[in-house]
Amino acid sequence: MKRMCLVLALVCLTMVWEDAQANWPHWRGPNKNGLVEQGNPPLEWGEGKNIRWKAKIPGLGHATPIVWGDHIFVQTAVQTGADAPYQYKVFALDRNTGKVIWEKTVREARPHEGMHQTASFASTSGITDGEHLYAFFGSQGLYCLDMNGNVKWEKDFGKMYIKNSFGEGTSPTIFGNKMIINWDHEGDSFIVALDKKTGKEIWRTERDEWTSWSTPLVIDHKGKHQVVVSASSKTRSYDLETGKLIWECSGLGSNVIPMPLYANGIVYVTSGHRSPAMQAIILDKAKGNITDSDAVLWSIDQDTPYVSSPLLYGDRLYFMKNRNAILSCYNAKTGEAFFGPQRLEGMRSVYASLLGVKDRIYISSLEGTTLVIKNGTEFEVLASNVLDEGIAASPVLIGDTLYLRGESHLYCIAEQ
Repeated sequence: MKRMCLVLALVCLTMVWEDAQANWPHWRGPNKNGLVEQGNPPLEWGEGKNIRWKAKIPGLGHATPIVWGDHIFVQTAVQTGADAPYQYKVFALDRNTGKVIWEKTVREARPHEGMHQTASFASTSGITDGEHLYAFFGSQGLYCLDMNGNVKWEKDFGKMYIKNSFGEGTSPTIFGNKMIINWDHEGDSFIVALDKKTGKEIWRTERDEWTSWSTPLVIDHKGKHQVVVSASSKTRSYDLETGKLIWECSGLGSNVIPMPLYANGIVYVTSGHRSPAMQAIILDKAKGNITDSDAVLWSIDQDTPYVSSPLLYGDRLYFMKNRNAILSCYNAKTGEAFFGPQRLEGMRSVYASLLGVKDRIYISSLEGTTLVIKNGTEFEVLASNVLDEGIAASPVLIGDTLYLRGESHLYCIAEQ
């Protein structure tokens, strides 16, 4: 009987994994790291080439779309007049045609504070488990919707007060029946686990932190699940079941945005504002305060990303410098450079996180250019592609089709 139950559990896990691989449930993709095992998107495109469809989306395009089945879900904030409040909306589009299936305004309100000139009031990205869609708008609430746009439950965490009114940007993470949300701001910071079916809190842990924007990462390390969050004061890991602290490590500096990465027992965390840094942390040695201990495999203090999240492709770690279109590639095991910092032609600023597939790296810029780089220890550009509007949201890939959200439109890019 136990053996049969184990087999059934493995079958269910396999089905869930296969479903996730065929979709884009999290803003960093099915593996929550920007890396995709399958797919062959176009190398080249432009406004008149390999554009299957182009759909107008009101509001500024910063939230990364998520995809399940034939639906693409997009969050946005739309102001209907100069003095009017914002409408916080979710759109569902047909991913084959770009036509709007439904739209839902979940809240109408005026923001309580401003934002950075390169941000939007809907920079946070949603998430789905294939049964429900979870639209997160930070201070404007969290909403659980069914796939037809009906709100099943909602939760209000109060107001975030962001350093220098730069705007909000952290996104939720789901693992099993739990949804994890980090709430670092200039007030009382915390991390919370919710029951994704009801929105009820399972645990809440206070955090001695100021503003950061990093999205939590759940890691299964030797059968124990932990939640890793990089932040301005310390990177911390929590027990997924209880919210208790497992380990902590300082050294990233202020305004931490990039999401952590994990592979082969090592967590990679980074920041690129003032005092830029990147650290590789060995989980087998991580317990308690590991600052300046041998649990830190290696660290660097230059050329690291401010906004975009890095990409780990095999033993090669790719990342931008600050917000600039300057790329580096490091050996993930040793912290030594393969190449870079390498300036990317035709680009100035990069906010979008990196996408890896078929031994290629896709890098999109605020100017609308996307470079395709060869995955390797030497720098090689395979293609340069330009659209009419800038790209802040991260690229999305389903099979051989690439989706890029520009400032005003969502592009479906496929061989024609």
